[in-house]
Amino acid sequence: MTASHEVTIRTEHDETDVVAAALIPDNTAEMDTRVEGSSIVTTIERDSTGGLRTTADDYVTNLTVAQTITDTTTQS
Repeated sequence: MTASHEVTIRTEHDETDVVAAALIPDNTAEMDTRVEGSSIVTTIERDSTGGLRTTADDYVTNLTVAQTITDTTTQS
C-alpha cells in the first residue's frame, strides 16, 4: 500500500523520552514517532483523508493522556 496522505505532528515536551515511550506502543505500521531534541515528531501516513484524520485524532488523544500522566507523576 502506498499512502497518499501524510501529516507530521511536532510537539515540545520537558520529558520527551517518557512521553514518547508512552506513545510508541500504540503506533501502527503507518506511524513513525521519534524524539528530536525537546520535540516528539510523529509522521502518520494513510491512504485516505478519513483514515488520516481518525488516526491523527487518536494520536493527539493518546499524546494528551501521556503528557497529563507525565506531568502528574513527575511533579514534586
